[in-house]
This record gives sequence, C-alpha cells and structure tokens, in this order.
Amino acid sequence: MAGTLYIVATPIGNLEDVTLRAIRILKEVDIILAEDTRVTGKLLAFLSSKFKLQSSKLLSYHQHSGEKKKLEILNYLLDGKNIALVSDAGTPGISDPGNELIDFILERSAGIPVIPIPGPAAITSAISVSGFNMSKFLFLGFFPKKKRNKLFEWIKNGNPSSGSGRGITFAFYESPYRILKTLSILEEHFGSNCRVFIARELTKLHETLYRGTIEEVKQVLEKEKVRGEITVVVDV
Repeated sequence: MAGTLYIVATPIGNLEDVTLRAIRILKEVDIILAEDTRVTGKLLAFLSSKFKLQSSKLLSYHQHSGEKKKLEILNYLLDGKNIALVSDAGTPGISDPGNELIDFILERSAGIPVIPIPGPAAITSAISVSGFNMSKFLFLGFFPKKKRNKLFEWIKNGNPSSGSGRGITFAFYESPYRILKTLSILEEHFGSNCRVFIARELTKLHETLYRGTIEEVKQVLEKEKVRGEITVVVDV
C-alpha cells in the first residue's frame, strides 16, 4: 500500500503557533521533507523539548530540487513510507515549490493520498488584521517585477460583470529592500491616498503593523531601517 503525503503548515515565527495535529503528524511520519533542514531542525528541537517529539528522517526538498529528487520522494511513497512536507515557515505550496512536488506525484500516481494539515500562513494572518474588506481579494504571491501595467489596470477596474465599479483588494509578499520602491510604484498607479496595510515580521519578536495611505506609510518607513519578512495588503 502506498504511503501518504502530508502537507504540513508550520509556524511563521512564533513556534507556539504549531497545531496539535501538525505535532502528531510530524511524530508519526517516516520522513520529513524540509525546505531548509537547519530551519526545520530548530522547530523539531523545540517540539522535542516540549512534546518529546522523536525526530523522523529529515530530507531536503527546495526550489532547486530536480526531477531526480522528486522521483526519489515518489518511490518512498510507493514503498509505503508516510511523508510530511514542510516549508521554512507557513503553509507549503504558497509561494514555494510544494505545489510542483504534488503535481509531479499525482501525475505519476494519482492514487497516492495528499492530505493538508492546515495552519499558519503569512497572507491569511495579515489580511485578518488589516481591517479592509477582504470578502474578495487577489493574492499575487511576490510582487511582480515586470508586466505590471496590465495587471494594475485590471485590478483598478475590478470585475466588470459585478457592476460594483470598485477595484479589487490585493495582497503580496515583498522584500524589505524593495518595499519603498514598491510603494512608490503603487502610488504612481493607485494614488497617494490609496490605503495600504503592511505587516512586518508577523508573530515574531519585532512584529510591526503599518496602516494608512501610501503616502503616510511611506513617510514612516523612510525613517526606519526596514528588515524582515513583509506582507502588503492594498485596498483599491
């Protein structure tokens, strides 16, 4: 009988955010696939100290892993091994190569169970505290570096069939080294008074939330040395 591939969400910062179900799965599986084994090793050490988690076999799987590595993982599953896939932080498959592995496995052996173990994600954490109307929104992954004009026009016009005449709120991840330039690009397309919400280092010691117009948030960030992981929500 084939094994199961579990897609396990892990904390985005605060290790106490790990779920009870994730802990159980990480205890039970034969292999844990990690984006960076050093990062996952720290989580497993924490779980070992708190919950006496015995480390499973830890293997590396990341964006540079080729077909040979994917085939190795598939063969483990076909041999009956249960595997947990984790990313460095958050939910695998969201702006990381987890989706490529799942697609590879299901194309070659559709009978292998792939089960989500839900938990933290920076995008959902950010929009939950943005205060914006998020009943409908567009997630861009990482901010596009090219071919933005057509996308921004579509966002500003919204969905013509809805008849709302309003744009679509959108969110994305950004580097701290590019955030000021990105805000300037957004200001150029959507205006200085467009509202934005920026979450930096969510759930971590230096978590900081910024909310206001693009112009207001830019003025604050220009006075700071911005570091860490950033999620941006734009209320068009």
